[in-house]
Amino acid sequence: MTVKIFIKRKVSSDNILELTVLLKKLRGLTLNQSGYIYGETLKRVDMADECMVISTWRSIDDWNAWLTNEERIAIQSEIDLLLGQETDYSVYEV
Repeated sequence: MTVKIFIKRKVSSDNILELTVLLKKLRGLTLNQSGYIYGETLKRVDMADECMVISTWRSIDDWNAWLTNEERIAIQSEIDLLLGQETDYSVYEV
């Protein structure tokens, strides 16, 4: 069953450029992952420091394989360090 992953991050204007570079690296890796269908990045209108990534995966198993991918973990660790907090993930079935 298809799943959508909602990834919420708080971003200050001080680190938006560095975060953008890391997110592009992460997106580049994601494109080659089995089961990855689509993703988009949204900026919240009423809260300038919040962004949301929505990614769609063929199955929860495909998502979990990506979640435990060592390259992804390394980049995600850099993102969390930059933002000063862990990224929030929510998984929904379609």
